[in-house]
Amino acid sequence: MLLEADSKLALSVVVPVYRSATILPKLVVETAGALASAGLLGQFELVLVCDASPDDSWNVIEGLARQDPFVRGILLRRNAGQHNATMAGLHQVRGRQVVIMDDDLQHPPSAIPRMLAELDNGYDVCYARYLHRRHALWKRLGSWINDLGARLLLGKPPGLYLSSFKAMQGDVARELLRYDGPFAYVDGLILDVTRNITSVEIEHQQRFDGKGNYDLRSSVSLWLKMATSFSVYPLRVMAVLGLMLAFLSAVFGAYLIVNKMLDPTIPAGWTSLIATILFVGGVQMIGLGLLGEYLGRAYLKLNRKPQFVVRKTTFAASPVDANP
Repeated sequence: MLLEADSKLALSVVVPVYRSATILPKLVVETAGALASAGLLGQFELVLVCDASPDDSWNVIEGLARQDPFVRGILLRRNAGQHNATMAGLHQVRGRQVVIMDDDLQHPPSAIPRMLAELDNGYDVCYARYLHRRHALWKRLGSWINDLGARLLLGKPPGLYLSSFKAMQGDVARELLRYDGPFAYVDGLILDVTRNITSVEIEHQQRFDGKGNYDLRSSVSLWLKMATSFSVYPLRVMAVLGLMLAFLSAVFGAYLIVNKMLDPTIPAGWTSLIATILFVGGVQMIGLGLLGEYLGRAYLKLNRKPQFVVRKTTFAASPVDANP
């Protein structure tokens, strides 16, 4: 069941939470202050989705919810990942507009009014574009590769940076919830729904406390999710590569035959044969692995692997929304 927008709420802010117990109180204060300054006092909710965080995040969320009625907490039974946790939050939003942001205060809440202004100007989605990114070099390189992949696989418009800090119209958020598969990639879903997208430039802040939760493994997993859940482009690449290899093999084979006919003393080329076999075998294994990735994801979806499972909330949640 998709929640209809509450006429009293102008905005819902969704924040996936993981290992951020010490940051959450300041996040709530800064978000509330920024939205109150924008004239949204009493017209917003802050949905904090605890993604089975191993620290004290859930207890902090429960305390904040008792203290501030605009805070709504969701606790997942097991770690579902940032994008699936975001979908869990989107299932419970009630605002006419929705903002998604990280829990580490690298996304300044003070930028939210500027993003909402772009939505009021008629855009469906507004992304935050960082002026000076405060990420490690390998993360910036990974983002560049992810950006290139999004352009090839998803048809992302050039110049649009798919950051995790974004605002969207409520009806766009509800369209995203039509996807009930286990491998959610929010930006891919957004690009499937609309291309009426803009961005605003913001200063990327230092993480308020602790270390980031995204490592190389998480980044690769996210890229595979984007590549195999929202596009068949990799399969087409493998098909073209297979045709090219078949053509080159035929040309090389013809060359060897002609060479042997012209000079019968030429010894058999064991080294070149083994190198060719290893190369072609490697390409075949890549192709089989890619097919296995697609088939595995389809198998898990057919077996109704849950996108997320809600353990408890600080409010009365719909049973359908709790376990899609």
